[in-house]
Amino acid sequence: MYLISGAECFDPNSRGQLDVLVAGGEVVAMVQPGSLTVDAERIDATGKLLVPGIVDALTHPCGGGGEGGFANRTAEMDVETFVRAGVTAPVGALGTDSIGRSLDVLYGNVMGMRGQGLNAYMLSGAYRVPAPSLTGDIARDIYLVAPVVGVGEVAIADHRGTQPTAQELRRLAAETQLGGILAGEGGTVLIHVGAGDSRLALLREAIEGSDLSPSVLYPTHVNRSTALLDEAADWALQGGFVDITVSTTPELIAAGDITADQALRRLLEAGAPAERITLSSDAGGSLPVYVDGELEGLTAASPDSLPKLLMSLLADHPDLFQLALAGMTRNPASALKLNTAGEISVGGRADLLILDPAADKVDSLMSSGKWLLRGGNYLG
Repeated sequence: MYLISGAECFDPNSRGQLDVLVAGGEVVAMVQPGSLTVDAERIDATGKLLVPGIVDALTHPCGGGGEGGFANRTAEMDVETFVRAGVTAPVGALGTDSIGRSLDVLYGNVMGMRGQGLNAYMLSGAYRVPAPSLTGDIARDIYLVAPVVGVGEVAIADHRGTQPTAQELRRLAAETQLGGILAGEGGTVLIHVGAGDSRLALLREAIEGSDLSPSVLYPTHVNRSTALLDEAADWALQGGFVDITVSTTPELIAAGDITADQALRRLLEAGAPAERITLSSDAGGSLPVYVDGELEGLTAASPDSLPKLLMSLLADHPDLFQLALAGMTRNPASALKLNTAGEISVGGRADLLILDPAADKVDSLMSSGKWLLRGGNYLG
């Protein structure tokens, strides 16, 4: 048993200073400081923040990229990278390349992360429609294969996608939703939105006249442009979730990307419900590197963009901190219908992150009651 004391607790809503008792992989008590007398190891977290482990809704743990040849693929990611970024629930996906990077490889990677302590999930499918699957059937994947919680990222408004029709996307959404209903968890289609002028038009067309809720289609990369952000705000107002990509580069910003803090504020000012906004890292995805206007290579997006954003908001835009935290925890868990992630609650799974604002870093991380990072030291 562990008693974490002295921290400012966010569940992700602010709860003030609490003592949190963990036993058997669960949170068993959240009480006023000093009110518990138990035989447990005490962790003094005075001056630190205790928050839920991050739910990173879009990652590429078996690597991404590949446009331009095999040499342009990013490397597989290791568990330590996620742990040091405070991520307890990475959601793995394929991207453009679903041939050299297969669902079998992704499944093995995700199961390996589970074996090393993370509560990892994965998405079936890829950019392509019809969507590839593990079992030959999307609904069957979600219903029968434990880490699969949805499909994605399916590409629209992007020349690298297979240009699906609204009817094809509607059918895929219905199959995915059915799998989630049967499984009692998951059932969401994560949509990669490219830089094309059609933006979210295909999503609107797919939902219009159907019995599907907008929440089954979950667009990401919505901070590519102000025009796309404005459409994303409307999508959220209609009941959908929208995802901001936190990882970016100066070159992408110069080309029109909106930084995560600016995107979050713009969505809120446009009336988007805060609980419908999420933030993910696109970890493992390829980011171009230019020198004097020439493509020199690629770097990989990193999950540490998420805690870095939280720390910068805490220092410079504190009014956005709690909203961004919910966007990395409770909200993506809700969007992907993950029943045991994204919150700190009595009886809930002990996925806990301790942030140290004074040191501007991730201090410790617990997943299902087990320390994976303690005082900055990786324990894997």
